[in-house]
Amino acid sequence: MNEERAVERVAARAVTVRRAGRIEDGACRHLLVWRAGPGWRMAGSGVLGGGLGERHWVLNAQVRAGYGRLDPAEHLAELAAAQGLSGPGTGLMTAAEVDACTWAEDGGATALATTGIGVPTWAAAPEAAEAVGAAGATGAVGAAYVPGTINILAVVPAPVSDAGLLNLLTTVTEAKVQALLEAGYDCSGTPSDAVCVAVRTAGPGEPAEPFGGPRSLWGARLARAVHRAVLAGARADRERRAEWDGPPTHPATLPGCSCEDVLAGAAG
Repeated sequence: MNEERAVERVAARAVTVRRAGRIEDGACRHLLVWRAGPGWRMAGSGVLGGGLGERHWVLNAQVRAGYGRLDPAEHLAELAAAQGLSGPGTGLMTAAEVDACTWAEDGGATALATTGIGVPTWAAAPEAAEAVGAAGATGAVGAAYVPGTINILAVVPAPVSDAGLLNLLTTVTEAKVQALLEAGYDCSGTPSDAVCVAVRTAGPGEPAEPFGGPRSLWGARLARAVHRAVLAGARADRERRAEWDGPPTHPATLPGCSCEDVLAGAAG
């Protein structure tokens, strides 16, 4: 059993996420990059490369509160090109501090979350809440700092069918909501949450797992990983918001802005 767990942990650590910085809007803003390479299929809601298909990389970029560009997909494509990323990929954005990302693994499944819960909301909200949520999702100019995005990267190192992959995406969302409730939030998420689920491309004659629900083999593992990552992120986000007016910024990129493997620390 110990040997089996060791093999599973090695498989999980095959997911290497790098942090980098760039100068934007007068300050150094950080981003996270997973260079997955060929052989991965992804389903997600990222503004760049969302949908379902083969993807080679995932980028999660921190932007300023009150982000005002009307071309986020083009912006993410620019950031990807600056990082030397090529081929199909997917890009996410957040006003939350990506340095504070949390991650967890379970049986080879890996989940990484960047968590900002400035605008907690229930998905089925009254119409009056729609305008408030839309303004607060990226932090309205002149308002208190309220980044409101939970971005999740979830990785399963096994082939999964299209239906199973979409089922995994649903399972990730369910685990996120469970974690938020356990963290004491009265919400199902924020108005601008995004998720990307990656699975291996099946080789010739290799069977694909048909299921991704919370009681399936990989769905159960991924749900536990997402739950732990989001729970840790939600609790940490609440602590940061005490007497806090936003993530620290600096006018130039510093040596500490880059990290070759943000998952090298302790998991959530």
